[in-house]
Amino acid sequence: MERVRDAVADLDEEPRDRARRLYAAREWAAAANAFSAVDPDQLTSDDLAAYADAAWWLGRIGDCIRLNVEACAAFESASRPVDAAAVALRVGIFHLARGDQSQGDGWLGHAERLLEGSPEGRVHGLLRSLTGLDANLLAGRPAAALEVAGQILDLGRRLEDPVLVAVGVNGEGRALTMSGKVAGGLALLDEVMVTVLQGKFDPFMTGVLYCHTIAACHEVGDVRRMGQWTDLAEEWLTKVPAEAVFSAMCAVHRVQLRLMRGEWDKVESQALSLIPGLDANRLDYAAQAWYLIGEARRLRGQANAAGAYAEAHVRGLDPQPGSALLQLAGGDPGGALAAVHAALAAAGQAPLRRAALCAAMVEIAIAAAQFQAARDAVAELEQTASVYATSGLEAMAASGRGAVLLADGRAVEALPVLRDACTRWYRLGSEYEAAKSCLLLAEAYRSLGDVASAGRESVRAQEIFARLGAGGTERGRPDGLSPRECEVLALVADGCSNREIGTALFISDRTVARHLTNIYNKIGVVSRTQAARYAIAHHLSTAP
Repeated sequence: MERVRDAVADLDEEPRDRARRLYAAREWAAAANAFSAVDPDQLTSDDLAAYADAAWWLGRIGDCIRLNVEACAAFESASRPVDAAAVALRVGIFHLARGDQSQGDGWLGHAERLLEGSPEGRVHGLLRSLTGLDANLLAGRPAAALEVAGQILDLGRRLEDPVLVAVGVNGEGRALTMSGKVAGGLALLDEVMVTVLQGKFDPFMTGVLYCHTIAACHEVGDVRRMGQWTDLAEEWLTKVPAEAVFSAMCAVHRVQLRLMRGEWDKVESQALSLIPGLDANRLDYAAQAWYLIGEARRLRGQANAAGAYAEAHVRGLDPQPGSALLQLAGGDPGGALAAVHAALAAAGQAPLRRAALCAAMVEIAIAAAQFQAARDAVAELEQTASVYATSGLEAMAASGRGAVLLADGRAVEALPVLRDACTRWYRLGSEYEAAKSCLLLAEAYRSLGDVASAGRESVRAQEIFARLGAGGTERGRPDGLSPRECEVLALVADGCSNREIGTALFISDRTVARHLTNIYNKIGVVSRTQAARYAIAHHLSTAP
């Protein structure tokens, strides 16, 4: 009977009233359909803004912008400049998100002009958040961002506006985190998110705060906290339309976690499914999705990784260090070294932006026999890890330090550092990085004459690489290697010494050494560890 009464009520209800009721209930699909059935001449400025918002939640960005433009004009005609500015601000945000800088800046300027002469309110604070707080964070100026965040927080407190208070505190948290005051910054982010979990904000602001918090955790390498907030964001997203852009943005963060955990097939399939919607709504996230695809392909040894990096680049993202590591895997350590040097120069003095580049520099510089460059990179990485003290950065620094110690012939010192790195990566759920540390451990043990321990670490690494699908699918003889050289290289990957290789292949130790010299020259490596990685990546290992 209740359903019948509701149906009768719907029949008696005016179309415009029904659309407004559905929008107030956040039934965006039904509201958009209802608004579309109303004579456009009967839609007020508030109706147009609501219709635009419903369209945005459904991923219809073109309709959203068109309707918001109409709403802005209608608010201006009704002498409601603050409401017009709020709409203009959103239009500017949506254009910037699509990569249209000119129109985005134009609409933000229009919003600022509309606010001239009006008492300070929420829209003033939100505009300041975008043009002052976010802009300074993006430019790597945390001190300036912190000042703007404080202004927004003060305004929110004066107005008793919980939205501006949350935006200000979140901004302070992000600025402090970026400046190296990580514990205090993350505490502020958590404080705001507790309020978000209580459902005190509208859906749009809820999504914004989730995204800012998760991105900040990713930037500083706090993998555990990033995973927790991503889980909670995904739970919240079950209550909004699947087409909502926040769903795709959160999914990109989930893909970042999957990449680290070795779920590379899922990385590519999920990221590819997200790109069409992100291209229309968030070009920066679309670029990130393509970069993650490139990483998954590189780690699996697929030839089309370069194409994915190129797609990220045309969307405005420098595809480093992945592209440089791809060059290294292709046997061009010199080119890879030049690429990562250039990327570091472009990154300026922003420590967090440089961290992943420094980690790659260690690996690339050792491969290129540029050992001082590797030492410099790991020193910077350790400094960054000591300042920010997050799990991801500390694991990267330990891996880099162990690799440099080993390259310098200091195996005794390298062993505990590499063991620590291996443990840290396991705790973070990154078996691939742990396996790379195992290979270095194998080399350290071997140099100290502990063949049994070296063999165990090598087998452990190979098992992980095989399970994850690391390396390419081609089983031929790459880079001009002879059949005998492939056999020698396979035994190197299995942890065998020169004497053990000679015994297995019925050749002398001197012949083994000559083969290794030729192999190193052909594949562009300078150590057994690098040769072993190459063998595993090209499926030359003899281990099951």
